[in-house]
Amino acid sequence: GIVGESGSGKSVTSLGIMGLHTSERARIGGEIWLEGEELIGSGAERVRRLRGQKMAMIFQDPLSALHPYYTIGAQIVEAHRVHHKVDKKAAKKRAIEMLDRVGIPEPHRRFDDYPHQFSGGMRQRAMIAMALVNNPQLLIADEPTTALDVTVQAQILDLIRDLQKEFGSAVIMITHDLGVVAEIADQILVMYAGRCVERGSAEKVFYEPQHPYTWGLLGSMPRIDREQTERLIPVKGSPPSLINVPSGCAFHPRCPYADVPPDNITRTERPELRQVGDGHFSACHMSPEQRDRIWTEEIAPKL
Repeated sequence: GIVGESGSGKSVTSLGIMGLHTSERARIGGEIWLEGEELIGSGAERVRRLRGQKMAMIFQDPLSALHPYYTIGAQIVEAHRVHHKVDKKAAKKRAIEMLDRVGIPEPHRRFDDYPHQFSGGMRQRAMIAMALVNNPQLLIADEPTTALDVTVQAQILDLIRDLQKEFGSAVIMITHDLGVVAEIADQILVMYAGRCVERGSAEKVFYEPQHPYTWGLLGSMPRIDREQTERLIPVKGSPPSLINVPSGCAFHPRCPYADVPPDNITRTERPELRQVGDGHFSACHMSPEQRDRIWTEEIAPKL
C-alpha cells in the first residue's frame, strides 16, 4: 500500500511504473523491475506490450477512464484481443466471464451498455474486470474507492482482495485512507513531497511508526473502538509545492519536532531512508532514542 496526502506523488509514481508519462514532459530516473525486467530502460513499444498483459491499473475515476463512445463490453474485448490472438466470439465470452466474476448482474446483457448506463460502483467493477482480463502479474489500484460511498467501498475492497487471491496478482493499493491499507496491505510505503519517508510491514508502520509524518497521519485517523473524548489532531499546515520543495527535510515546516535534532540539520540536509528495524526504513534526522521517547511519551498515549 502507498499512502500520503494529495500531491505527495502517489499517482505520478504509479503512472511512471505503467509508462504513461511522455518523455517530452517528464524526466524519469531510477529503476523499476517487473519479473526480472527493468522498465525504465525498456523502449516505449516494449512497455506498451507489457501494459495490460503483465501489469494493469485501476484508475481513480472510472467515468473518465472509460471511453464514453464505446460499450463496456467492446472496451474489455479490445483490451483482451490486443494481447491475445483470439476471435471476437472468444474475446466476448472472456469479457462476459470477467463481468460476471466482478459481480455485474446479467453480464451478457450489460455487455452492450455504455459507461453512463452503469452506476459508480458498477463502473469501478467494470474497470477491475478490464484490468484483470489478461491475468496480469501486477495490479495497481489508484484510489479505487475514493468516489464511492462507504458500503460500496467495502464491497470493492473485498472484491480486490478475493481476485488477488484467485489470480495471484501482486496489488499496489494507492490511497490517502489509512483504514484501507490497514484492511488490505501487507507492506506500507508512506510518501511525502514526492519521496518515501517511511516503509515497512503494515504491523511495523501502524504499531511502531518511526517518522513524525506517519505519527501525524495516525493521529488524524478517527477511531470507532474508543470513547470520543478528544478532537482529532490534524497535521498542521499543508503539503508543499513540489515546484519549490523546502530545503532539508521537506516535512520540517509542519513538523513539531524539527528542532529536536542538533545544528538545525532538519532545515539544511535532506534525510535519507535508513533501516530502523527488520525490513523497516525511515527518513528522519532524529536519533532512535529520541524517536522512541517521543513515541512512547507523547504520541502513543493519544492514539
